[in-house]
Amino acid sequence: MHARVTLIAAARSGSLLAERFDDDRPLDQAGWHEVRSAAPALLPLGVAELRYCSPTARSRATGDALGFCPLAQPALRDCDMGRWRGLTLAEVTAREPAAVDAWLSDPRSAPHGGESLLAFISRIGGWLDTRPVGDGARILAVAEPAVVRAALVHGLKAPPSTYWNVDMRPLSTVTLTGHGGRWNLRLDAPVPVRTP
Repeated sequence: MHARVTLIAAARSGSLLAERFDDDRPLDQAGWHEVRSAAPALLPLGVAELRYCSPTARSRATGDALGFCPLAQPALRDCDMGRWRGLTLAEVTAREPAAVDAWLSDPRSAPHGGESLLAFISRIGGWLDTRPVGDGARILAVAEPAVVRAALVHGLKAPPSTYWNVDMRPLSTVTLTGHGGRWNLRLDAPVPVRTP
């Protein structure tokens, strides 16, 4: 018995340089354009028996815009960044450079008072490993790019530091097949997205 879990990174809610930790902004104009452009390639994924999303505004909007009607899953929320919430990496680095270094180098570190990288990966992995399995069960989840990265690290049993080496572009997809504790990565064709 195995499941097929397809993860879709939510569309943009702002420029990458302006991204803020644990931010819950809705899709911006570019994000809506990307969803419309990618819809023909992503719509077939809606045949999944179970459709979920992160509880963030942009994940819900991405899933709804694609017609998936996903169920928000609290376990799929982004990493809790504690007192760094709402700040950019540049702002935090200027204020607390040693804390940022610790956070980037030690997956057990949580200098912001929130969730460590290891705890975040474990939480997302717990969600992944408890998905219902059936012969070929199809599951879809629209989530923040960080959540997709954490799921990949867990699914591949990669070292936590691998998280920093995974780049998830908006609306990219990845599929894991298997069941709790034993996942295989399936790379799908990229979704073409035209910029405005």
